[in-house]
Amino acid sequence: MPPFTTLFFLLFLFHPSSSFPFDISYHIDCGSTTTTTDKYNTTWLSDRFFTSGSTGLVSEPLLFHSFHQKTLRYFPVSSGKKNCYIIPNLPVGKYHLKTFTVYDNYNGKHHAPSFDMSVEGTLVSSWRSPWEQQTNRYGDNKDVVFFVSDGHADVCFYSIATDSPVIGSIQLFQIDPDSYEPGSTGKESVLVSYGRLSCGSSRWGPGFSNDVDVFGRVWESDVKYRLKSMVGVKSVTAVKKVGNSGIGPNYYPGKLFESAVTLTGTGDLEYELPVDAKLDYFVWLHFAEIDVSVDRKGKRVFDVVINGGNVTRIDIFKEVGGFAAYSYRYIARNLSGSPLSVKLVHVVGSPLICGLENYAIVPADVMTVPEQAIAMQALKESLGIPERMGWNGDPCAPTNWDSWEGVTCRPNKNESALVIFQIDLGNQGLKGYISDKIVLLTNLVSLNLSSNTLGGTLPTGLGQGSLKKLDLSNNQISGSIPISLSSSNLQLVLLNGNKLEGQVPEELYSIGVHGGAIDLYGNKGLCGVPSLPDCPLFSGLSHGGKIAIGVSCGIVFLLVLVLIFICKRRRRNDYDFALPHELVSLAAKKNKYQTQKSLMALEMESQHAKGFMPNYNSD
Repeated sequence: MPPFTTLFFLLFLFHPSSSFPFDISYHIDCGSTTTTTDKYNTTWLSDRFFTSGSTGLVSEPLLFHSFHQKTLRYFPVSSGKKNCYIIPNLPVGKYHLKTFTVYDNYNGKHHAPSFDMSVEGTLVSSWRSPWEQQTNRYGDNKDVVFFVSDGHADVCFYSIATDSPVIGSIQLFQIDPDSYEPGSTGKESVLVSYGRLSCGSSRWGPGFSNDVDVFGRVWESDVKYRLKSMVGVKSVTAVKKVGNSGIGPNYYPGKLFESAVTLTGTGDLEYELPVDAKLDYFVWLHFAEIDVSVDRKGKRVFDVVINGGNVTRIDIFKEVGGFAAYSYRYIARNLSGSPLSVKLVHVVGSPLICGLENYAIVPADVMTVPEQAIAMQALKESLGIPERMGWNGDPCAPTNWDSWEGVTCRPNKNESALVIFQIDLGNQGLKGYISDKIVLLTNLVSLNLSSNTLGGTLPTGLGQGSLKKLDLSNNQISGSIPISLSSSNLQLVLLNGNKLEGQVPEELYSIGVHGGAIDLYGNKGLCGVPSLPDCPLFSGLSHGGKIAIGVSCGIVFLLVLVLIFICKRRRRNDYDFALPHELVSLAAKKNKYQTQKSLMALEMESQHAKGFMPNYNSD
């Protein structure tokens, strides 16, 4: 995203309190081509960060008051079974995600789709047809609190049968890392909201009122969750400001504690919250003594009973005094059914409550080892994986779903992450090349990219890991066979029907000798093993290596010429090299030889002058 765009949404999309330390938020209007601002001064960005899909418009736009609720993005099967929004450049930390999903017969088929949604590789919600009529027509919101450790948030959708998943809007807020008891939930869990109630008021928060919640939380009325048999319920409103609100790490807004419900008599308050079985639930109860008639401790006392178990006794005034916020949290373990019952049983006076939150604690699913996820993303780009195969998000997670099409994953040794075990993409119309990052797939046992149109060369290092089966036959791969393919693990090597050249490593050919199978047929440039031609000198060298040898030979030849030249000059000038005493002896002999030569020359001149030339050839 350009710097000016980043500055824009930081200034206008997020309105934190002066004490809130984080300023990252996104409001994405899925399916929209324009950026708009709603009546609550929230700026919605045009659709972005999606991997694929098409745009749609609800069939009855007048039913929706906000523009971002009228448009949507859907993912047809032609886009693959898995599609995502991948929000980039996020600091490591905790985030709150809000999604709005609506169908409203946008495609005229009168069939709401069935699909699943995951966040960071963990399945968090499931939609099954038929939807409830209210949800079908007006849409529904989902809330998730999760941790980002890899710099981007993956929100992915999984098609069931031939249905097309849909999404209306996505909102993301960075929140305090210490919020919602990280010691009890932490990085290993995802919190999925099953209800966030404001007692004694109507729905409020971002998108529904001008009241601000810096976490982006929306609070709905508690009315429909009250036990129907309760009588004498009344609302109470604070007559002055409530203290202790708006502070970290949860930053609950002051409005939450400005209203409450209690009873006219001395009965009990009870709520029933929808839940799914076999999960743990994190329940937060919010209180403030805003009734001016309660002015000392012991005047309002009640027990908190959750699913029949008495978990604590509350005296709000004793804990924090009057007009001050107080929250209590409890984890309900391994629920066997629905609903979750929260009951406030009177002890002295009538019980009172301001708000209630209920989150399912979903164990975070294991994800692909980061290095291998990077390698798979590089392969997606280099191989030119078609959109229909749905290579989006994490290659292996969530484990509830199959991994990327043509990819098989397994847990690593300590089951802390997932690794790539097998890739089978034979005859898929691929036209790219094999990325060098494939060597990061150290757990890969079988690789089949046969009968495509792949070019390029074989990556150096291919085969060094656990690879046992390699089928790259019937492509257009060129260059030489790297020595790394001489791995002792390989049992099957099919390289036939390519454009490989150069010497075949003997160790690779020995795979066939030791009970494995190897096929190099159709590579006219290969040599050096039985059934292939003998290699010419230096055939095993690369083009660069051959050039290097040629240059080296030229240099040696020049050195020989220089030495010959020096030797000839030495003879011509009769240079002597010896020890001093040897040089003296040589000089004496040389002088004697020169003297004899001079006397002989004089004698010859004298005889010539007399007309007589002695015959030196006679005996």
